[in-house]
Amino acid sequence: MATANPHKVHEIAAILHNFRIEPRPEGLGDVVEDGDTLADNARLKAVAVCHAAQQAHPGAGAVADDTGLEVDALDGKPGVHSSRFAGPDATDDHNVTKLLADLATHLDLAERTARFRTVAMVRFPDGQELRADGVVEGTIAFERSGDGGFGYDPVFVPTEGDGRSFSQMSDDEKNAISHRGRAFRALAQLL
Repeated sequence: MATANPHKVHEIAAILHNFRIEPRPEGLGDVVEDGDTLADNARLKAVAVCHAAQQAHPGAGAVADDTGLEVDALDGKPGVHSSRFAGPDATDDHNVTKLLADLATHLDLAERTARFRTVAMVRFPDGQELRADGVVEGTIAFERSGDGGFGYDPVFVPTEGDGRSFSQMSDDEKNAISHRGRAFRALAQLL
């Protein structure tokens, strides 16, 4: 597992429940995510973790992902920079606050369309890769709602849902329609 984010670990492990997934190798520092695309960043993480995992698990592949929120009114931003939208040390709260401020003049939900996009990847020591993508369309709410989830979940309302934000859904409800759920279910099929 490339991610050190405990929320992502929980989601990915629940989706890939038929596979044995080991935690991120101890001692591996942060992987610099300076790619131009989500796929670039997923690959950077997968390669680094695959290399680091070989000591404890020879021959093991590494699973990684990168996710971005694309807001149409912001020309696709924050996109690949979603986790650091409000700055390099931004928290989820800082990012959501900036997003809501940037959309403050967009008072019609039709102007607040967005999508989450995930690229999930497995990298093997021989250089072989498997990649799957997942997308979910939705809108950005005017204010936060719900206590679950993480990141932009309190303000993202999926089109396929029932009007609740991802933060208001149970893990199973969210995983059934989410970008990450779709990407990792597709990756599981490839595996």
